[in-house]
Amino acid sequence: MPHEVRGVVARAKGAPVTVETIEVPDPGPGEALVRVVACGVCHTDLHYRQGGIDDAFPFLLGHEAAGFVETVGDGVANVAPGDFVILNWRAVCGQCRSCRRGRPQHCFATHNASQPMLLDGAPLSAALGIGAFAERTLVAGGQCTPVPQVRPEAAGLLGCGVMAGLGAALHTGGVGPGDSVAVFGCGGVGDAAIAGARLAGATTIIGVDLDARKLEWARAAGATHVVDASSSDPVEEIRALTGGNGADVCIEAVGHPKVFEQAFYARDLAGTLVQVGVPAPEMRLELPMIDFFGRGGALKPSWYGDCLPSRDFPLLVDLYRQGRLDLDLFVSETIPLEGVEEAFARMQRGEVLRSVVVIDGAAAGS
Repeated sequence: MPHEVRGVVARAKGAPVTVETIEVPDPGPGEALVRVVACGVCHTDLHYRQGGIDDAFPFLLGHEAAGFVETVGDGVANVAPGDFVILNWRAVCGQCRSCRRGRPQHCFATHNASQPMLLDGAPLSAALGIGAFAERTLVAGGQCTPVPQVRPEAAGLLGCGVMAGLGAALHTGGVGPGDSVAVFGCGGVGDAAIAGARLAGATTIIGVDLDARKLEWARAAGATHVVDASSSDPVEEIRALTGGNGADVCIEAVGHPKVFEQAFYARDLAGTLVQVGVPAPEMRLELPMIDFFGRGGALKPSWYGDCLPSRDFPLLVDLYRQGRLDLDLFVSETIPLEGVEEAFARMQRGEVLRSVVVIDGAAAGS
């Protein structure tokens, strides 16, 4: 029997989001119905609202979420009703060419629910196949990663932005003990990359930003040094902090060609540049080919932090429970479903690391 629940919907390009009554079907084969407890407000949701992803309006927004499985359809074996789960948008298929080559973290055919959720009887497009700014959502069973129950507001952030940053350092960048790391852009993803570099044993961790408040966040996340790019040349500052050489790993968490160029030249010879910031479609890179060749090393985009949710989410939750990974740092505020539009504005102004929608207050904060 379908469930009528409240959800945050973007009806048209650029229009303010609204809270609507939507219809969520019972799970069919391979699907799971999840009672959402908390969901972070991510830049990707704003990109959907602005039409920057595609034009398949209306969208049910939200994807950075944690909650409890209510029911599952036939064939779902990885979770059961009552499980506490983090939702993920990489439900590994096990059959695509990447999975067959032993690279499931790059799965090219991830699963989503087959049945649509509905608004006024018409299908909704679920953001990243999840749609978790809602009291309940329908996802593929593989999009549910069971973990020990912890504070949902913090755990849900592993579903996207925090995992992207952590993975950019731990997986894509391969940061190791004694490395020097420079992170360009100290918002939620960048600060997660700083936290990941600290976990990996980097000894020099440099946060770079134009905003003094974000540089303070970077220090809280584990930066040993910060560079105010509004008043100094970050390339020269990073070289000065690394014996004149440049950083072993530079992580670009802004998604801008100029910042990418700074990160490129701030690397040591044979160093690694990781781009995890999402650029606009019209942006272009221009670099002298001799510099690309002559500096060596690696330039690597990072998709979802090259994570494998079934491997990484339980590990990171354990680190959180041990006090070694401060996920609470990223929760700037908690808001109701009705607060998403205002949260987008605060995010654009750089006032928060993450606003987190708390949908089931009785279960949040546990």
